[in-house]
Amino acid sequence: MLKNVATVLLEDVHPFELGVVSEVFGYDRSDDGLPVYDFAAVSAEGPVLRTHAGFTISTPYGLERLEDADLIVVPTAGSYPTREYPEELLDALRRAVDRGARVMSVCTGAFVLGAAGLLDGRRCTTHWRHARDLAERHPQALVDPDVLYVDEGSVITSAGTAAAIDACLHVVRQEHGPETANTIARRMVVPPHRDGGQAQYIDRPLPRTSCDTVGEVLSWMERHLDVELTVEQLAARAHMSPRTFARRFQQETGTTPYRWLLRQRVLLSQELLETTDETVDAIAGRAGFGNAATLRHHFLRTLGTTPHAYRRTFRGPLHGVA
Repeated sequence: MLKNVATVLLEDVHPFELGVVSEVFGYDRSDDGLPVYDFAAVSAEGPVLRTHAGFTISTPYGLERLEDADLIVVPTAGSYPTREYPEELLDALRRAVDRGARVMSVCTGAFVLGAAGLLDGRRCTTHWRHARDLAERHPQALVDPDVLYVDEGSVITSAGTAAAIDACLHVVRQEHGPETANTIARRMVVPPHRDGGQAQYIDRPLPRTSCDTVGEVLSWMERHLDVELTVEQLAARAHMSPRTFARRFQQETGTTPYRWLLRQRVLLSQELLETTDETVDAIAGRAGFGNAATLRHHFLRTLGTTPHAYRRTFRGPLHGVA
């Protein structure tokens, strides 16, 4: 049973993510019959640290406090993707996993776990903006940029900022059951579980690649997303054989015509859900999905959430009904 929790502080720590960990594991809720943890904020770089917001934090605990922890949480801090980390901290994290404790990162805290070699061969995540950097810096890590958190047993990684809440409540749910996690969530006034993943929060549109021979066709496809298109039709517009067109398209976009078209249709659906009051059926027609059921299927598969849930998230409850 989880009893002893420590969170690691490095220079330029982000207060919100640290606050989430402290709220879930460092707050005494024994009046509600909830578990109380032996919680400590541990500094890896001296007794006084400056936060990302400019104020300072002091703590009497050093890295030796990690030796007794059942769970060690590494919240994000500035420059994590590029900085170096104290070797004593990395050793402590490795020892923790070896003795059966769990380690968890929040946002770019995953880079610390990666530097300790704890992501090698494991699925993991981080904030979507840094997922590619994490994969490049730690090529043996299996980085999934679309999820809110990944639980690999002894190593848990979570995405940016508020995903720390999801990951922390997940740990509580595992250790103490859903009733305890739900009660803490109610006290925090947050959902005990969120649908979907990071994919629904990624900036749009996707960056354009340099397309020498199919660029004109791409522009035409974007203007005709509501039209049923075949490779043969697209190849004819490009004055190529279907086989040559498909090969060139893959070379210049990194994907197939079908997948590219599907992604653009989802992107248009997202935009219409955010900016209009049109029904999901109408949006499905405009985006080329034909009907709401088909849109819902591809939306859920691509973004991990439904069109209605997406609209509620990005437009609020007054626009939640379509």
